[in-house]
Amino acid sequence: MLRFGIAGVGVMGKGHARSLLENKVPGAVLTAVCDTDPTKTEWVKDEQPEIATYESTAEMFASGKIDAVIVATPHYSHPPVAREAFAANIHVMIEKPAGVYTKQVREMIEEAPKHLIFGIMYNQRTEPMYRKMHEIVQSGELGELKRTSWLITDWYRSQTYYNSGGWRATWEGEGGGVLINQCPHNLDLWQWICGMPKRVTAFVHEGKWHDIEVEDDVTAYVEYENGATGIFVTSTADCPGNNRFEVLGDKGKLVCENGKLTHYKLATGEREFNRTNTKMFAAPAWERIEVECPGEYTQHVGVLCDFVKTINGEGALTARGEEGINGLTISNAMHLSGWTKKTVELPLDEELFLEELKKRYQ
Repeated sequence: MLRFGIAGVGVMGKGHARSLLENKVPGAVLTAVCDTDPTKTEWVKDEQPEIATYESTAEMFASGKIDAVIVATPHYSHPPVAREAFAANIHVMIEKPAGVYTKQVREMIEEAPKHLIFGIMYNQRTEPMYRKMHEIVQSGELGELKRTSWLITDWYRSQTYYNSGGWRATWEGEGGGVLINQCPHNLDLWQWICGMPKRVTAFVHEGKWHDIEVEDDVTAYVEYENGATGIFVTSTADCPGNNRFEVLGDKGKLVCENGKLTHYKLATGEREFNRTNTKMFAAPAWERIEVECPGEYTQHVGVLCDFVKTINGEGALTARGEEGINGLTISNAMHLSGWTKKTVELPLDEELFLEELKKRYQ
């Protein structure tokens, strides 16, 4: 049995603990938990006294009681805790986001030993619709990418939500707002399916709809290496909100909305049709296909199951830890563009981003 420890037993950490305790992850057992706030581990002492509890990760990592750790601490501490685990020869699964700024995430990735398994909790990659979109786009079935668009505004959050913790919606405590809290999964999926952009221009509104210091409304425009363009719009104040993801290629379009994936498939690629057509108002013929997306949406448990299998040499990770820098790069670029009122070219100027971020600490 692979022995798990959990660093950070807040909402997410406690959820992972329950999954392990309820034997939802075959081949894994929870043997230790750690939190700097001892009140958060009291339930473990009461319900599972055989599980070791610690107030520091150093103690837990040195205990010899764990083989792997789930890092569910506050955002800024994900990279340093992961690096500490690597040094102790412990496999690592980090919660999203990988960190707050790419410099610390890059340093974490560089220190990850090749013999250890390092994953990130991108549970939405287990959603069959997104997996099917990834398969179709990466196979070339849509042809060359032309345009992407994700309107993701069904993240409504009230002022009461933001008031629930002093660390919430602060630059120093959380490292950002909707981009770093709600949208890491979407930004990961966007780049996983469509690829990374080359430049980013964003309008980032801080405290537009709530009494908070970080962003709660973002509209971004991106450009890809091949000339394709994309739009990403998000907010925590739209009600009712929307979740519509479109990917347009030369040979058709995918639309993911309301739990359905629709493929608009062209009979002839648009570029070829444009070159050969002789009729003034003609357009390529197309058919509408409701795409079947087989498989189970296994969520966090599925990611942990893949993690255990990979450690045992029997499978592949849902998402490799080093992939966590990709969506974060887009998030950092959006912030930096909003702060400087300029288009940001990738690769990101990591030092400039960190300099601008630190200006916003209270």
